[in-house]
Amino acid sequence: MHEHHFALQVFQAAEKYAREAKSARVLEIRLKLGKDAGFAAENISSYFDIISEGSICEGAKLIFDIVTPLLRCKTCGKLFERKPFSFACGDKNCGGEGEPTEIGKELVIESIAVK
Repeated sequence: MHEHHFALQVFQAAEKYAREAKSARVLEIRLKLGKDAGFAAENISSYFDIISEGSICEGAKLIFDIVTPLLRCKTCGKLFERKPFSFACGDKNCGGEGEPTEIGKELVIESIAVK
C-alpha cells in the first residue's frame, strides 16, 4: 500500500512541474528505484495509472532505473555486490567483510519529460 502513497507523490510532482512549465502533457517520468527500497515498480505503475486518469499525467510512461544494492568492505573500502549467503569482499585478495550502504535503497524522481 505504500506504493500508492509514492505514486501519488510522483503524480503531484509531475503535475506541478508540467503546470509550471506551461505544458499540456506529461510524457515520461524517470524514477530511480533501489532493489532494497521496499517498493515494487509494477505496483507504483499501476497506482500511478489509476491516480492519473483524466489528468495531464494520463498515459505518461514511468521508466524505472533499478539500482542493485552494494556493500562497502570494512577493510579495503571497495563497493561490491553481495553474493548469496556471504558478506565477503568482492576483492579476493582482501578477505574483508562488507557492510550495508545506502546504495540500492533509492526512491527518487530523476526526470520529468513534458510536451
